[in-house]
Amino acid sequence: MDYNKREKAEAKKMGANLHKNSGRGMKKADGSTETFVIDWKFAKKSFTLNKDVWAKVVTDTLMSDREKNPCLIIVLGEGSQTVRLAIVEQAVLEELDTNSHDVV
Repeated sequence: MDYNKREKAEAKKMGANLHKNSGRGMKKADGSTETFVIDWKFAKKSFTLNKDVWAKVVTDTLMSDREKNPCLIIVLGEGSQTVRLAIVEQAVLEELDTNSHDVV
């Protein structure tokens, strides 16, 4: 499985910019948007989330851009049978929910 190609495709779908040489020292995390620094994880059937995984996402965000929020996107499955889940801090979700009321 070519993770670089999958990351590129996922970033394109959401209009995110990929980080050059992410994970190899130049810039941490996989990509970013205006609001989030994103780390994509791919799994066929399951993904284990724990404090260490989330801590790495947060640390990479802090090293990349302190003004943005960490976001972990998990892509489960392959091909047309994929489910994409975004994990953000609850405070960010609450802010997004509050701001959505201003748009309506």
